[in-house]
Amino acid sequence: MVRDMEGGGFNFPFGDPEEMRRQLQEFLESMQGQQSLAWADNAIRLAADLTVAAIQRVNLQGDAQAQAEQIRSVMSTVFPEAVALVREAREGLS
Repeated sequence: MVRDMEGGGFNFPFGDPEEMRRQLQEFLESMQGQQSLAWADNAIRLAADLTVAAIQRVNLQGDAQAQAEQIRSVMSTVFPEAVALVREAREGLS
């Protein structure tokens, strides 16, 4: 038994351990990339939903020009937050 170990080294039952380590590392990196992509998708969806919900809550009054000004006012508040979410999502993909 000792002679077998000295001559052939350790016989790993599942193939080359270095190859398995490399494949496992590739798999984990792939999963991490998929998780980052899912997070980015969710952040972008949240930004869009946030914008739509804020506009829908506006109680528009007055003529078309007054209503447009009311929507612009909401957008000036919501848009920077939406942009920040999208920026963070993009940075998460880098």
